[in-house]
Amino acid sequence: MSRRITKAAVLGSGVMGSGIACHLANIGMEVLMLDIVPRDLPEQQQLNPKARNSIVDGALKAAIKSKPAALYNKKFASRITTGNFEDDFEKIKDADWIIEVVVERLDIKQKVFEKVDQYRKRGSLVTSNTSGIPIHLMTEGRSEDFKQHFCGTHFFNPPRYLRLLEVIPTKDTKQEVIDFFMHFGDVHLGKQTVLCKDTPAFIGNRIGVYAMGKIYQLTREIGLTVEEVDKLTGPAIGRPKSGTYRLGDLVGLDTAAHVIRGIKENCPEDSQAQLLTVPDFMQFLIDNNFLGNKSGQGFYKKTKERDEKGRSVILALDLEKKEYVPQKKVDFPSLKQAKQIDDLSRRIRSFFEAEDKGAELIRKSLVGLFSYASNRIPEIADQLHSIDAALRSGFGWDVGPFEYWDAVGVEKGLELANEQGEPVADWVKEMVEAGHTSFYKAEDGQRKYYDIDSKSYQTIPGSEEFIILDNQRDKAPVMKNSEVILHDIGEGVLCLEFVSMHNSIGEGVLRGINEAIKIAEEGDWKGLVIGNNATNFTVGANLMLIAMFAYQQEFDDLNLAVNLFQQTSMRCRYSSIPVVAATQGYTFGGGCEFIMHCDAAMSAAESYIGLVEVGVGLIPGGAGTKEFALRASDAFHEGDVMIPTLIDKFRTIALASVATSAHEAFNHGYLLPHKDHVVVNKDRNIAEAKKKVLELADNYIQPIQRTDVHVLGRGGLASLYAAANELFLGNYASEHDIKIAHKVAWVLCGGDLTGPQKVSEQYLLDLEREAFLSLCGEKKTLERIQHMLTTNKPLRN
Repeated sequence: MSRRITKAAVLGSGVMGSGIACHLANIGMEVLMLDIVPRDLPEQQQLNPKARNSIVDGALKAAIKSKPAALYNKKFASRITTGNFEDDFEKIKDADWIIEVVVERLDIKQKVFEKVDQYRKRGSLVTSNTSGIPIHLMTEGRSEDFKQHFCGTHFFNPPRYLRLLEVIPTKDTKQEVIDFFMHFGDVHLGKQTVLCKDTPAFIGNRIGVYAMGKIYQLTREIGLTVEEVDKLTGPAIGRPKSGTYRLGDLVGLDTAAHVIRGIKENCPEDSQAQLLTVPDFMQFLIDNNFLGNKSGQGFYKKTKERDEKGRSVILALDLEKKEYVPQKKVDFPSLKQAKQIDDLSRRIRSFFEAEDKGAELIRKSLVGLFSYASNRIPEIADQLHSIDAALRSGFGWDVGPFEYWDAVGVEKGLELANEQGEPVADWVKEMVEAGHTSFYKAEDGQRKYYDIDSKSYQTIPGSEEFIILDNQRDKAPVMKNSEVILHDIGEGVLCLEFVSMHNSIGEGVLRGINEAIKIAEEGDWKGLVIGNNATNFTVGANLMLIAMFAYQQEFDDLNLAVNLFQQTSMRCRYSSIPVVAATQGYTFGGGCEFIMHCDAAMSAAESYIGLVEVGVGLIPGGAGTKEFALRASDAFHEGDVMIPTLIDKFRTIALASVATSAHEAFNHGYLLPHKDHVVVNKDRNIAEAKKKVLELADNYIQPIQRTDVHVLGRGGLASLYAAANELFLGNYASEHDIKIAHKVAWVLCGGDLTGPQKVSEQYLLDLEREAFLSLCGEKKTLERIQHMLTTNKPLRN
């Protein structure tokens, strides 16, 4: 059965409720958000609608202002209307989906659902966002139609950014409802949907909280400090910077303790969970209301003191003395070694080969995790890929428990578990005895997992619709160099993957793009996708290369390099085959310039796009400034004043504006509605880009370079110089910023022309390159580049 939903009702406006409401608005839904009437309203306010809605309205305002932003674009807030449970509940009759996000008490949820059952329309979907209350208990006394259309849909906080959506049906839930949420969550909400069983804490929190509790236990056993553990259990092993203890502070220590105790109480037969405890040092913090970030201190305490670099001094809790002390420098040979290794699997193995205390923590915690995860099948999930997906998307891990195990080696993991006395599920031993030595393998461009029931490898359900380039590694590439790999992704489409450090754009990437387009044009190919599955599409040009040429005053070489960059951008537009970009994460500088020149960009909603060159003392020099002049020209119309449009383009470059979502990138002019599209699920962007190539390829006609770009000359320059002066007077720009802004204005206006006229793209490219090179000779620009290279932060000088 196909189902279309356009209206949702969110019951509860707390942090999660308002976050979910915002994300539903993000994808275009009409949202009604309700909450209670304040209990302590003065009598004279009892009939005042504004006062009666003050809780829900306050929550929505807070969500709109929140950082990171809950909305892709602030104007999407207009899709949300508010009300209260007493005056507006009957309005849920218009909703296709009603999601409950009230306080975590079964009795209150049951009362809410009794009222929902009374007002909802037959066939509407009803779900709960509970993080652990048994789903089946909520439907007691409800109608048959309610039960058939009810399940759990557990979002993780913040709902826009954390990609896990756990779908938890009951025995009464219709299969079509389960299938709908698994598909809708993936395609429309951009989530990694994971089907869960109705067991305590479901999958993500059950495994994630065990992993946290195990590390708490090992910290004291091994004799480590809070800061040591966080350094070890963060990016070093493919997890977020928060590590373990800082994560506790973020979540709230009372919440973390509640979940640990809840799992112990509700899982009496889980012998491993029964060994977990809320450690005394954690209870000490809770007793003193030191609950983490929300109370101002937890495992860490921020002080008003500053260090020699002007940063706030943050103290860490001494777990034995239970007092705050200065953090010590973390110094483990295993950690130093790991930092030298880019590949995560090799990095993990290096910890298993080392002997210090840091390595011992990683080894023992991961082996404990292997054991625990293996024993949760089939209790919480039928297949191992569900557990890995939940931890990756809900906790921000790069890999899940069984992927970690594959990195170590299944047999090695078994051997270590035996040595540590950690019980491993029989199905793992049987798998190894049958000659299967990994939980995953890539085959025919698809990722396959070990299926416990069939005792064979099966394609991960739904993954056929994704293009994951790691799954192509068993095939010979069409072409490669040190910075790119060109893949055949089927149906006559190529995909160029950047593999340089941070996907930065150096000579290898530039030559790789040119060669890939040439191969596509000269061979039997329909077109090219430029995309990768990394966290970030690209951080932009290789600054080190620019700095090297600039410091050595090798301006002839720099001129050639900038010209190559410009012509590569132009090649993306003026080739005889369609070129489509697939972006996600940072799409900065040169990356932004590339996608503006492609026939289309299929940009993940979480693409952060911008021309950021001013931050390092330069102007966009890879055809980006030229392109903004062209886009301004295309926006001019008969009788148009023109200057406001030009100023808008100028300010975007001069302020190095970055769009905080692909939707916002349309506002900045980086993406264009007639050619570019937003893909909510980032894992689908390459597949969608491939579809776009095939769509364009049928009747593709090679474009002709433009000679009709309308520029305003001196009249435009005067206006832009005045706009730059306003930025300076408003303290938005330094003197050097203004010097750079004048260069931007020069290119946008076509230089010192006596009046408006039509010019060619190549004319503008020459102006752009000349301006870029002149800034490379400026002392303050070189200082900015050096500062960025050494601190990874912009310098305003």
